[in-house]
Amino acid sequence: MRFGYWTPTYGGWLRNVADEHTPATFEHIARIARAAEDGGFDVTLVPELNLNDIKGHSGPALDAWAIATATAAVTSRLEIMAALRPSYHPVALAAKQAATIQEIAQGRFTLNVVSAWWAEEARQYGISFADHDDRYALTTEYVEVLHGLWSQTPYSHEGRHFSLEGTHLEPKPVTAPLIYAGGESEAGRAAIAGFADAYVTHGGTVDELRTKIADMRARRERVGKPAFRHFGMAAFAIVRDTEEEAQAELARITDVRSGAAYESYQDFVTKSQLDVEISLREYSVSNRGLRPELIGTPQQVADRIREFQDVGVDTLLLQFSPALDELERFAERVIPLVNDAPA
Repeated sequence: MRFGYWTPTYGGWLRNVADEHTPATFEHIARIARAAEDGGFDVTLVPELNLNDIKGHSGPALDAWAIATATAAVTSRLEIMAALRPSYHPVALAAKQAATIQEIAQGRFTLNVVSAWWAEEARQYGISFADHDDRYALTTEYVEVLHGLWSQTPYSHEGRHFSLEGTHLEPKPVTAPLIYAGGESEAGRAAIAGFADAYVTHGGTVDELRTKIADMRARRERVGKPAFRHFGMAAFAIVRDTEEEAQAELARITDVRSGAAYESYQDFVTKSQLDVEISLREYSVSNRGLRPELIGTPQQVADRIREFQDVGVDTLLLQFSPALDELERFAERVIPLVNDAPA
């Protein structure tokens, strides 16, 4: 199992807790990154939104690629997985930036390509927001152009969404960034089976992940591509000395109330074409993080992780609150239990 964490570019992951003692500053993010490397984490996902969908529109939202670049410069082992939404990044410029960050990261930079879901954010930032299936069509062509620019000089392309002629991009990345992607609609899964190197998903139950991974493996085989490199899942972890303490913390963070933190709820559930129903209570924690139920004592959480490992999940992308303290607790008390378990 590879252990990852979400870089807290929004000041936390809880919609019901105003202050998570996780300041949205690079100084704090760098402390978390160093603690993660020391604690045995393998990867960090740097999410990209220009509005804060956790704390409300007036909350902080640091730029993902700036944070990814800086994190690469202050770490030596972590994989830096930056979110990339094609409609927010001109493709040739994104290819140039990614090649440069890959040089800074010495091969550790990867991309989580996201077809976007938040119409209100796009409106506020003057970005066109296509229909759901059209967003995946654009993403497919976008990834094709990225790979072309990273591998050919000069590069030309004439397609539905992009037109380039004789484009030079130097230096090229020594290692092309791995492409992760996630989606649950029919259009999303079909597209991802063709263009991505690895599949990632919101949090789910063991049965949901078993079904989802089997489906994506079959789709991948049908399009004649090599097997996905990784299957990753988001999750929110609560680790305590006793199950009662863990459940008390769960009750505290899911004390649902209305307000600015839920401004994005309707956009998320209506624009994403999800394959499961998401309650307002579940939405109180980001990215369906409660569904995997990584909640309990260190041994309970480790046992649950092995259940996901058995159905094919090999990368966990974890959220914690407060981010630094809980990441360190998880690294000290859970990772050794999983890594030291008999095969």
